[in-house]
Amino acid sequence: MAKGYWVSVYPAISDPEGLGAYDRLAGLAVQAGGGRVLSRIPSRGGRVVAHEAGITQRVVLIEFDSFEQAVAAYESEAYQKALVALPDGFERDFRIVEGID
Repeated sequence: MAKGYWVSVYPAISDPEGLGAYDRLAGLAVQAGGGRVLSRIPSRGGRVVAHEAGITQRVVLIEFDSFEQAVAAYESEAYQKALVALPDGFERDFRIVEGID
């Protein structure tokens, strides 16, 4: 079965500290949904090299055992509460993608 991934790219964040409540709630929801954070750049000291239209702002990659599990975690009550905690003034490109088996 192919894995599922959450891919989040934040082209603009006007208040990085304002993401704290979201980060805490989202982390709990991801863990409860069986997800594993593979990369969180740049906040964890990871490196990034942006090419073409790429950005060096926050990028988060989370892996789930299946695409269905990734979708279910997003739709969960716990993650929906996290979404409410997102502050105003940010821009995010969020996708759920299926891995190659």
